[in-house]
Amino acid sequence: MKILNYIVLTLVIIGALNWLLVGLFQFNLVDTLFGQLSIITRIVYILVGLSGLWSIAFYGRVSD
Repeated sequence: MKILNYIVLTLVIIGALNWLLVGLFQFNLVDTLFGQLSIITRIVYILVGLSGLWSIAFYGRVSD
C-alpha cells in the first residue's frame, strides 16, 4: 500500500506541475509529450484524476 501512495503522490505532483505550466505559459506538457488527446494522454489524465481522488484519503492521516 505504501508504494501505491508514492505512485499516487507522484502522479498528483505531475498533474499539479502540468496545471502550473498551463496557467503560467499556456503550455500543456502532457499534450506536448504524448500528442493532443491521444490514448496515452487520456490515460495519463485518467491516472492523475484517480490519484487526486485517492489523495482524499490522506486527509484522514493529517494530524494537528
